[in-house]
Amino acid sequence: MPYDELEVEQLLGALQKEPYHWRIMITLALTTGMRRGELLGLEWKHVDWKNGVVSIEQSLTHSEKGKVIIKSPKTERSRRNVALPSSVLDELKDYYYYCIREKENLGESWKGCVDVEGNQRNFIFSHLDGRPFHHERPSFWFRLFVKRHGLRYIRFHDLRHTSATLLINQGVHAKVISERLGHGNITTTMNTYGHLLRTADKAAADKFESIISLKKQEN
Repeated sequence: MPYDELEVEQLLGALQKEPYHWRIMITLALTTGMRRGELLGLEWKHVDWKNGVVSIEQSLTHSEKGKVIIKSPKTERSRRNVALPSSVLDELKDYYYYCIREKENLGESWKGCVDVEGNQRNFIFSHLDGRPFHHERPSFWFRLFVKRHGLRYIRFHDLRHTSATLLINQGVHAKVISERLGHGNITTTMNTYGHLLRTADKAAADKFESIISLKKQEN
C-alpha cells in the first residue's frame, strides 16, 4: 500500500538526515514516478535545466558478472520527458555542483564508468568515484532507511505507486499520470489505479453536491 500525504511528509522529513544522493533519488522517485532502473540510468545530459525536464531514455542493470548494462526502458512509451517541480530542480542543480566539487577533490581517484560497449557514462546517482550503484542498492538502502526512522515499510517500487496516488488525489487526469509513469497505454494505468481514480471521481462529485446543496439553502 502506497504512502498517504502524511506519511510522505514524514518520509521527506526523515530524508533531511540522510546522504545527499539518497535525498535526491527518493525525492525524484516520489515526484516523477520513475522506476528504479530508470533512476540509476539517469545521466546529467538527460537534464534540461532551462525547461525543468528530465528525459528518461534508458535503464541500468548489471550482468551476472557485475558488468553495467544499459538498456532501453520497459516499453516504448517509457521513453518520456517528465517535468520537475521547481524546488526539486533547484535541489538537483545544487547536487550537480556538489558532484562536480567531489570529482575535483578526488582527482585521479575518480574512476567513472565505462559500459560494456566502451562508452563513458556520467550517472547522476553513483558512488563518489563515479562508479554506478548496483541495481539492488536503492532497495537495500531504502529498506534499512524506513526501519531506522520507524516509517511504515513499503518497497522502493511503491514510491512509484505513491507518486501516482498523490497525483490522483490532486485530481490529475489519468492520461497525464500514464504519460508521467511511462505506461504502455492508459489501460495499464486504469487497471493499476482504477479503484483510486473512481474514488477520486466520487470525491469530486461529492464536492459539487456540497456546493449545490449550499446554493439551494441560500435560495
